[in-house]
Amino acid sequence: MKKLLLIALCLGITGVGYSQQEKKKDSVPPNGWKTEGNVQLLFNQSAFNEEWTGGGTSSIAANLTLNYQFNYRKDDFTWDNRILANYGLTKVKDDDYARKTSDRLELNSIAGKEIDESNFYYSWFLNFRTQFDKGYKFSEDPDTGETIRTETTHFLSPAYLQTGPGIMWKKNDNFVFNLAPATARMIFVDDKFTSGLNYQDGQYFGVDAGKSMRFEFGASLSALASFEILENVNMENSLNLYSNYLDKPGNVDIDYLMNLEMGINKYLSANLLFQAIYDDNAVAAFQIREVFGVGINYGF
Repeated sequence: MKKLLLIALCLGITGVGYSQQEKKKDSVPPNGWKTEGNVQLLFNQSAFNEEWTGGGTSSIAANLTLNYQFNYRKDDFTWDNRILANYGLTKVKDDDYARKTSDRLELNSIAGKEIDESNFYYSWFLNFRTQFDKGYKFSEDPDTGETIRTETTHFLSPAYLQTGPGIMWKKNDNFVFNLAPATARMIFVDDKFTSGLNYQDGQYFGVDAGKSMRFEFGASLSALASFEILENVNMENSLNLYSNYLDKPGNVDIDYLMNLEMGINKYLSANLLFQAIYDDNAVAAFQIREVFGVGINYGF
């Protein structure tokens, strides 16, 4: 039920954006390549001196984000590509280690051939997703009280690759839906995490003992909606759903990301990032991430 409510909420937000964008007259973009990118640094900091009696711990956090698009159009053929990357750290005073708040590297690519000028396209998509850095589980040594770090993930472990044919509806670059009912998905991991006498099949991102890859076959739905809700206030929503026909097809994987950018001037903005992920191969619960801060932007 919770998953269905989240899906309804995400599609509802998308619908609001579409109704606003529909009021604007669409223009056919020219043939050729179009590139656009943005680099953003979000920064948060809090500090307390020793005399502060209200409680609190000094901390510093930063989140670096890259969003780069390179799209091609030739009459009724389109090929859209986007690289998304973000990496964030936070350091709390007296903590032994800085800890990650975000870590994501993603490539989305989709090619489409328009069907009779209808905004519907025959499509083929590819999505690749992993992380940059090692991830750790933190615990405390009961004897010394020292912090213990146990590595749980690293670059390409896990890594997800999805690809398949489908049907795409594309109003413009800001409103795109793609349904791919025959999608292959591969989950790659380092087999050091799936080895050992105590390892059970599927315990690490669904991969069996001693293996480094899991193959799935199912249906994928992706949606992108980006719109201006107020002057200098832009919201971008992306939603990805996946159902594996081969194992528990009712357990739909969800990845929803919202970026709300409130412009101050050309280079400064306040940003709110919200992400919700459900993947029962990783953990049978929603993973929630929220980041808010002042952003320094550079577009190219």
